[in-house]
Amino acid sequence: MTTTLDRPAPQATTGSTASTAGLTALTALAPAVWGTTYLVTTELLPPGHPMFAGLLRALPAGLLLLAVFRRLPRGAWWWRSLALGTLNIGAFFPLLFVAAERLPGGVAATVGAVQPLLVIALALPLLGEHPTAARVAWALAGVGGVALVVLGPDATLDPVGLLAGLGGALSMASGVVLTRRWGRPDGVSSPVLVSWLLTAGGLVLLPTTFLLEGAPPAIDAPAAGGYLWLGAVGGLAAYLLWFRGLGSLPVVATALLGLLSPVVAAALGWLVLGEALRPVQLAGFALALAAILGGQLTRR
Repeated sequence: MTTTLDRPAPQATTGSTASTAGLTALTALAPAVWGTTYLVTTELLPPGHPMFAGLLRALPAGLLLLAVFRRLPRGAWWWRSLALGTLNIGAFFPLLFVAAERLPGGVAATVGAVQPLLVIALALPLLGEHPTAARVAWALAGVGGVALVVLGPDATLDPVGLLAGLGGALSMASGVVLTRRWGRPDGVSSPVLVSWLLTAGGLVLLPTTFLLEGAPPAIDAPAAGGYLWLGAVGGLAAYLLWFRGLGSLPVVATALLGLLSPVVAAALGWLVLGEALRPVQLAGFALALAAILGGQLTRR
């Protein structure tokens, strides 16, 4: 049986196509910025406090937006904001931290790259979206491309790390799909919704951070610059762009943009840190970028 979602979309006008392309490009800036987190964390921030960095990326930005817009959730949006903030931020960061601690970086990044596949699986029961074979193929190609870019010969598998990595990918995928399912309350703008989610996620992170890492570290000038980048650009600006696109673009296509994070991280390692870039990694770059672009062009 053919459903509405299986039918070809009406032919888009030039203006609407350009508008969608522009929104996609802006949304893609968010995962690209998140790809700088590894470089900033290793080169500028005090070691042993990645959760504190995640806390500063979420909570100050959320509180700042709340102070600007002065709007709080109402009714069901109290628990929805808590759920979405936890899935997208509050639970995702600790799981990502555990995976990064127990797995080589390449393995952790590859496990995280399965997120588009999880979004495809969740979109059917929660959104009623039937994935096309092309979208599934691009998601699989994306995982393969990321694996070629970041996996090294020293890759080892730790069961706890693998479970944490998969849990983080599932948490973020669930947050992406539910954000699209619930949308926004009437009369509430995307920045207001982002203020709720960042604040909720940051408040969830607050006790977790001090439980796992203890007191905050000493902050020198480079660390202050790194935390400012993570909070203002990686938190405030990136999440505003991400949730704006997530509310309008196809959910699977948006999830595929997340593959930019490990690709950008690997590219910065080569450009800034002088890490070696082998031919197989170049092939992985090409495959991952093709998967991202193909996922945007494939019709539902």
